[in-house]
Amino acid sequence: MTTLKIRIKEVARKKKGWSLYRLAKELSLPQQTVYSWANGRTQPSYENMDKLCDALDCTVGELFEAEPVQRKLDLAVNK
Repeated sequence: MTTLKIRIKEVARKKKGWSLYRLAKELSLPQQTVYSWANGRTQPSYENMDKLCDALDCTVGELFEAEPVQRKLDLAVNK
């Protein structure tokens, strides 16, 4: 089984050197909205996903990372 997790924070840092605060400003969105996406509490709408990809010069695929559930469990157990 595979889960998808959004990697906004990592992509923003890697591609632009931006914090989530700066990304929110660039998107003209409330900071809380971007933090909610990054923490997995909410997902961006299709419109905001387009804005996000444009601002970060990335694809939707780059924003999501597929990670097998078993790998996550293995990492948690081995801590």
